[in-house]
Amino acid sequence: MQLTLVQLEQRAGDVDGNRRRAADAIERAASRGADLVALPELWNVGYFAFDSYAREAEGVEGPTLSEMSALAAEHDVGLLAGSIVEDLAASAEVGIDVPADEGLANTAVFFDRDGTRRGIYRKHHLFGYGSAETRLLTPGERLPTVDFEGFTLGFTTCYDLRFPELYRDLAAAGATLVVVPSAWPYPRVEHWTTLSRSRAIENLSYVATVNGSATFDEGTLLGRSTVYDPWGTTLASAGDDPALVTAEVTPDRVESVRDEFPAWEDRRR
Repeated sequence: MQLTLVQLEQRAGDVDGNRRRAADAIERAASRGADLVALPELWNVGYFAFDSYAREAEGVEGPTLSEMSALAAEHDVGLLAGSIVEDLAASAEVGIDVPADEGLANTAVFFDRDGTRRGIYRKHHLFGYGSAETRLLTPGERLPTVDFEGFTLGFTTCYDLRFPELYRDLAAAGATLVVVPSAWPYPRVEHWTTLSRSRAIENLSYVATVNGSATFDEGTLLGRSTVYDPWGTTLASAGDDPALVTAEVTPDRVESVRDEFPAWEDRRR
C-alpha cells in the first residue's frame, strides 16, 4: 500500500486557501498512486489561531469534512482528513456521538475510498504548555481502529505522542499502522523524532507522523513528517518545507517483525 503524508503549507486566517491547498495536494498524491493520504492537525484553521477556533468550528458533517469525503471518493483514496476544530453541538444535531453536548474538540476523521466516514478520533491529551488547547477544547474519550487495505489503522494526534500507554492500547486492539496528524513546533525537534520512533519500536508497528509547514506569530511548525516501519527505521521523511512524503507499507512487514522479535510475547503485565 502506498501511504502519502501531506506536509501542508498553512496560512493563518486563510481557511479557504488552506482547503484549496489540501485539495490540490490530495489530487497530486492520488495521481502518483497513493492508496492512503493523511493531512496534519488543524490544517484548515492553523493550530496557533486560537482566536479563530470558535468562529471556524464546524460539525463532522460541515463543509470541510464534506469536501474531504467527496475528494476521497473522487480520487479513490483512503483519507485521514487531519483534524479540524469540531463544533460538538453541531455534530450532535446530526446524530454523531460526542463527548459533550457543547464545546469544541480537536477531531480527526477517516474516510474510505468511497467517501464513507469510517472513524472519528478526538485528541485525548490537550496541550497546555504555552497553548490555549486545554482552555478551549474538550478531550476525546474513544480510541477507534479501522480496517483498510490489510492494515488495522489507529489514530492519535500530536501531543498524544508523549503518552505511550495510548499506543499500547491501540496495539492491543490490533493496530498495525498508527497515523498521527500533528502541529509540532520548533525547537522540540529531538522530542518529535525520538517519541515517534519509540512508539513504532515499542509496539512493533508502523507509525506515520504528518506535521504541518507554517509560521505563525506564536511559533513555527518543524515539518519532518515521517513514516517509520515496525523496527523504527525511517522509510520516508521531509524537511520543514511543504512536501508529499510517500512510502510503501505492507501488513506482512508487521507480522514478520513480530515473529522475528516477539517482544509482545515476553511482556509481564
